[in-house]
Amino acid sequence: MKHDIEAIFLDVGNTLRIVLEEPEYQQKAMQELMRLVEAKEPQDEFFAKVEERWKKHRKNCKETLIEASEYDLWTKHLLPDYPADLIGPQHGRLTRLWRDRDGRRVPRHDAKETIVELHRRGYLLGIIANTITETEIPDWMETDGVTQYFKTVILSSKVGIRKPNPEIYWLAAREIGVEPAKCAYLGDNPVRDVEGTRAAGYGMMILFDEPATTAKEPPTGEHAPDYIIKETRELLDIFPPRDGTPA
Repeated sequence: MKHDIEAIFLDVGNTLRIVLEEPEYQQKAMQELMRLVEAKEPQDEFFAKVEERWKKHRKNCKETLIEASEYDLWTKHLLPDYPADLIGPQHGRLTRLWRDRDGRRVPRHDAKETIVELHRRGYLLGIIANTITETEIPDWMETDGVTQYFKTVILSSKVGIRKPNPEIYWLAAREIGVEPAKCAYLGDNPVRDVEGTRAAGYGMMILFDEPATTAKEPPTGEHAPDYIIKETRELLDIFPPRDGTPA
């Protein structure tokens, strides 16, 4: 398969990693979050309040394509009625626990082997992800032993802009040192990911077929990707060894 792609960027949520619902794990996360902020109200009332604020905040983020820092997320948006000197220093831990209430995040079964092989085949690898956490993805990369395969990691929580703003894709291309036309992106959202890569002038867009997402946002028309895959390792069918790299 002939193409000029030199760099491949990957999304993380629902792409390299998935969420497994585990009620006991989720309940422990909620209890720990309440303990850290010294919440006094019943658990259901506390999380109903925070969830309402969360939805309002996310709606604004999606409209403005601006991402708040973790500190601002908790002190200004989710728990503005709690003392900032109590909430602020714990922002990283609070974000992890807030995400853990959805379930345990684990890598797809073929993610690491695919990452290793794409790197061996001569491609520069990077991550572009919309996320509210500044540390979870780097920590996962370190734990799974894949940090060394990625040249750049662009997180919306750290750069302050979100997909599909083309700026986040241009930033990634600049950091990795490859022109956008020679970059590819793998994501799971037909609107956000296809729209952003097209606007940024990326040379290829691959969609990970996540039924819960594509049912709401079909990958058709202007949101049609170049490829749709169901397994991470299918990337190896799209990206053969680059010239000069052993097969």
